[in-house]
Amino acid sequence: MKVLVIGSGGREHALVWKISQSPKVKKIYCAPGSAGISEFAEAIAIGPEQIEKLAEFAEREKIDLTVVGPELPLTLGIADLFESRGLSIFGPNKAAAQLEGSKAFAKEILKENRIPTAAFETFADATAAKRYLAQVKPPYVVKADGLAAGKGVLICPSRQEAEAAIDEILVRKTFGHAGEKLVIEEFLDGEEASFMALTDGEHILPLASSQDHKRVFDNDQGPNTGGMGAYSPAPVVTPAIHRRIMDEVLMPLLAGLKQRGIRYRGVIYAGVMITKDGPKVLEFNARFGDPECQPIMLRLKSDLVPLLDATIDGKIDQVRPEWYDEPAVCVVLCAGGYPGTYDKGKEITGLEKLRDWPNGFVFHAGTAKNDGRWITAGGRVLGVTARGTGITEAVGEVYRAVGEISWDGMHYRKDIARRALTHSLSLRERARERGN
Repeated sequence: MKVLVIGSGGREHALVWKISQSPKVKKIYCAPGSAGISEFAEAIAIGPEQIEKLAEFAEREKIDLTVVGPELPLTLGIADLFESRGLSIFGPNKAAAQLEGSKAFAKEILKENRIPTAAFETFADATAAKRYLAQVKPPYVVKADGLAAGKGVLICPSRQEAEAAIDEILVRKTFGHAGEKLVIEEFLDGEEASFMALTDGEHILPLASSQDHKRVFDNDQGPNTGGMGAYSPAPVVTPAIHRRIMDEVLMPLLAGLKQRGIRYRGVIYAGVMITKDGPKVLEFNARFGDPECQPIMLRLKSDLVPLLDATIDGKIDQVRPEWYDEPAVCVVLCAGGYPGTYDKGKEITGLEKLRDWPNGFVFHAGTAKNDGRWITAGGRVLGVTARGTGITEAVGEVYRAVGEISWDGMHYRKDIARRALTHSLSLRERARERGN
């Protein structure tokens, strides 16, 4: 079969890498793709937002399956367009993708279906939003309503900072159209986890749990980013928490969407905070997380393609993925200055040392090739991802590999999977106590 993957980042590299291992697949295209992705797929110079051109390409090349990586084409209605032309596509339709495209819409769905989440209010007027701050206690969470590449969530310890965030979103329009409205939420205390599942609109198939690291600096300091690293599985998602997320979040969500006449087919990503009262939803995404997709694909033992096909065909209850037991860790290497202004065109060295790396893979997120040399071409540049016999071994292996790579200004977090290591240490200590 012929497969088209839409996107150009680390998530799409991971999807292409995994799809290329399927015996069902003869040819992979990626639009627009990247120099790194080109090892496995033919790059096509069509942007993710050019949904008409993508549909024309899929028709012309007789593509059997299209897999959508980023959120933008989903919110533009690419799934609706492809389905109207009889083309098979993995990803929710425009109505369903509103769960990510509008935080206000997502909050309405949560409220309607009594799904646990933070208390909130939605505003389009800066003055009204600032008045509301007097009614609630800090810290505040201020979110741009629309798509902001993971950077539209501002955690504000004080009222003054929250007022500045409101001005940034609604007055200065830092996030463009994404900031036509905003949501102010109560701050939830706990440990965050990424819970992704495949759904055909009737059934839900949970994937391996994971945990992202949004803040740019160690110890969760600094501004939010698109993601500085991730690991899978997330120990905080215990079997009991797993059941609660399924029963209290995903099943009611699917039922609530059906009540509105919306059938959701694709990946549903619930960002949840595990609080002392249980899981509460922070956000929904309508696609695989990035960088969570990278460690999850490294842990997936099964062929990915039958899982995608079953999602599209309404048969997700008939498939069961197999997973490697070993945990996986992804560390994102960024250009200096990210998520703010950063330079491009810096030469990357050391990648050749990891070409035949047996314990992991380096996924390209923002690279290009110039005269045979790898250079930086984005804020998030590489996703170095490794498996290990345990979380301690996986962390050691991934940072050993990171040490082989360098460029001028390279930046990364040095504490990815710190919480998993803490959980692991706690379990070992309890085991030693039981042994005594």
